[in-house]
Parts: sequence; C-alpha cells; structure tokens
Amino acid sequence: MNFIKTEIEGVVIVEPKVWGDERGYFFESFRESEAAEALGGVKFVQENESKSRYGVVRGLHFQKDPYAQAKLVRVVLGAVLDVAVDIREGSPTFGKHVAVELTGENHRQLFIPRGFAHGFAVLSPEAVFQYKCDNYYHPEAEGALAWNDPDIAIDWRIPASDVILSAKDSNHPSLKDFCHFERSREI
Repeated sequence: MNFIKTEIEGVVIVEPKVWGDERGYFFESFRESEAAEALGGVKFVQENESKSRYGVVRGLHFQKDPYAQAKLVRVVLGAVLDVAVDIREGSPTFGKHVAVELTGENHRQLFIPRGFAHGFAVLSPEAVFQYKCDNYYHPEAEGALAWNDPDIAIDWRIPASDVILSAKDSNHPSLKDFCHFERSREI
C-alpha cells in the first residue's frame, strides 16, 4: 500500500496495490500491519456502507468526544468527492479541508483522524460507500456542520441546484456558529 500525506496533518490517502488480469482484479483494502505505522495504530471496531444517487451530499458529520471517530473510507461502486474538515481547536489547519475523489476504479481510500467533520458528494449516477470506524456510533454525540458553509468553501463539484440533502443535513450550523455555541455552553 502507498500512504500519501495530504496538506492537513493526519489525513492520509491510501492507494492499494491492485493486481489485474483478464478475470478482473484483486487488492487488499486493509492490512493492519501496514496501517499501524502509517495511520497511527488505529483499531477499527465498526464498518458501515451506504448507497446514494447522483447529487446526494452526506455530511459534514462528526462524533463529539469522548466518542470521536477516525474513519477509513472508500468507494466500491461509482464516484464521490470525499471531504475532511479540520475541527480540532487550536490546530494550525482549523477550518481547512481536504477533498479527494474516490472511485470504484481508482480504489483510493481516505483516512480521516479523530477531530474532523466528514462528508461526501456523489458524482456518478450512484455510489456504494464503505467506511471503517475506530469507535462505535453514539447518537447523543453526533454533530454536523453546514455542507455549504462559505467559510469552509468546499467545491462539491456539483451544482447547488442538484444537491440532495436529508432533512437533518439541510439545517446544520456553520463552523463559526457551532464553535460559538459550544463555547457558550461551557461557560
């Protein structure tokens, strides 16, 4: 496997070695011994899968401490623009994002450490998306940011008029509003 660092510390693109012939292809999508060093010894405990159609934007989701999650995400079928937003207070890249196209053909994966909001937009007619998590999902710890926050300025590569959101994802706060709300709750 090839582990490619991105411009944000901890976010890593994973490119597996793919062996192909006239029958198709084979690759290891995960090998703990290789991932341990490159991804910081993360141990995955849950794996999820979703299927979506063109224009669906899921996110930007995260789990609050103590239930924060690191994720290793990939596309089995189709194409998505996958996005990780740094929401670690005090980080030099706070509010910045990494966007990577993941497809069933390029077999790339994205590792997103704890402390990031995550989302994706479906670029193909449909997409099957899988992700491993290093912590179990806890509904009481879920958080999310607005997919179209102008301060984060993600180019989702689809027209806003084509975006399909869940009712829940259509009403999340901006990063500024979320941080202000969280700080005021602590006072």
